[in-house]
Amino acid sequence: MKAVVANRKWPYVWLLSFIMLILLLPVVATFMYAVAVDWGISLLPKGWTLEWLAQLWQDRRFLLALRNSLLICLAAAVVTILVSFPIVFLVHTRWQRHAQWVNVLVTLPFAVPPVVSAVGMLQLYAQGPLAMTGTPWMLIGCYFTIALPFVYRALDNNFRALQVNELLAAAYLMGASTRQAVWYVILPNLKKGLLIALFVSLSFLMGEFVFANLLASSQFETLQVYLYSIKNMSGHYSSALVASYFTIILIMTFCLSLIDNKAVGD
Repeated sequence: MKAVVANRKWPYVWLLSFIMLILLLPVVATFMYAVAVDWGISLLPKGWTLEWLAQLWQDRRFLLALRNSLLICLAAAVVTILVSFPIVFLVHTRWQRHAQWVNVLVTLPFAVPPVVSAVGMLQLYAQGPLAMTGTPWMLIGCYFTIALPFVYRALDNNFRALQVNELLAAAYLMGASTRQAVWYVILPNLKKGLLIALFVSLSFLMGEFVFANLLASSQFETLQVYLYSIKNMSGHYSSALVASYFTIILIMTFCLSLIDNKAVGD
């Protein structure tokens, strides 16, 4: 019986292996091209070098773009978490009847294409007292709308698993106020969930291009805008940039996995 079950699993194993090969092959080729001396008509590169990576990480423009991306994404993620937390808390404690409407409002950013949103914001904030085009504040606001559905859903799932109403009831029985219950009971139990929401937001905000290119472009250059600007340069240099970007995202994903595994273990 076990042999029959094992034989049935093999087609799925081969299928998953084939899919993984298709997904990993471009990434591996990009990393190889980033450290290749010359890779033309031959099957493998003629040699290996770290020249392109060294040149990239010595480029002040790249370092500035990386710093801008990290700062903007981190600021947007923190703002999104600060705004989402009280909303999720109220939905689970006092606004249960309105939860479905809040879910609809939170997912509204998905209904509008980023290009349409960017054009509308350009018309609203290009001139006048609220002129913010080309500033990081504009990008933080736009990134907030992108991250809101993901952060809200992550916190909502954590609140459901936490059974926040039971914790609040226990805190009230001990004589704690709502503020004390949130600060000393709810937040410590949500620490890992908040970190997961933060890393998830950073991971996909780092790859955002449309808003950064249309609303800021060279005035506040991010990593994706910088990558677009060097498209006509050496392919080795572009591959080094993409490889570095993948490595940064991989580190974030690894940290997220560690936090998630620790949360499951606890």
